[in-house]
Amino acid sequence: MRDIFSEIFENQPLDPTESARRGARPRLRKRFYRHAAAGERTEHGYPVLLDGKPVYTPGRRALAAPTRALAERIAQEWDAQEGEIDPARMPLTRLANAVIDAVAEKPKAVAAEIEKYLTSDLIFYRADTPEGLVARQTQHWDPVLAWARDTLGARFVLGAGVLHVKQPDDAIAAARAAIPHEAWRLGALSSITALTGSALLALALAAGALDAEAAWAAAHVDEDWQMQQWGRDELALARRAFAYAELQAAAEVLRLM
Repeated sequence: MRDIFSEIFENQPLDPTESARRGARPRLRKRFYRHAAAGERTEHGYPVLLDGKPVYTPGRRALAAPTRALAERIAQEWDAQEGEIDPARMPLTRLANAVIDAVAEKPKAVAAEIEKYLTSDLIFYRADTPEGLVARQTQHWDPVLAWARDTLGARFVLGAGVLHVKQPDDAIAAARAAIPHEAWRLGALSSITALTGSALLALALAAGALDAEAAWAAAHVDEDWQMQQWGRDELALARRAFAYAELQAAAEVLRLM
């Protein structure tokens, strides 16, 4: 059974647009179970069960969540599969696999990667023209900087263009202190940071200062501005829809923890 789960989630081109670019359709396994559910608590947490049998991660660990609510949401992803099991439509399960197989093993390394974003965060670097883009960056990004200042005690420095701006050590230290240690919250935060390009957006979302939609909009201010000027990029939007589902899954983990 464990080999089945490895086959489902390993070496699959998850992004549908990437699969199309390669001209290859992922090989999907037929649904082999009738019902998915969360089981009773074990030493690993609340397990996800398929017809009463445990699910395993690609690393051959039990797929189990620290709260029943989260385990039930993961089980719902499995129940929603029709005919074939498509990992591209299972962002919570994929994030759970990453947390259990990777983040829990090396939490300090994951936290260090998040911290790196604090030295060159997306929202530090501002355009000086055109006026409309400047206003949009100010609208979406300044409240996050104000939150970091007032809540975390982190005062960051802004720069124009792409030239690196050294951030104060005390600001980085203050924001770093807000990075969680618990594996599931840390994994969710890491995912949001990578998806948005901003550790501050991720921290604000984790703290409830932003919701997923606001964080996503803030992460795409520049791209949305370019599309407004030059027209829609349908391929980019398709990729964004896939990535947004990833961010929503991470936000769901934070909410259900």
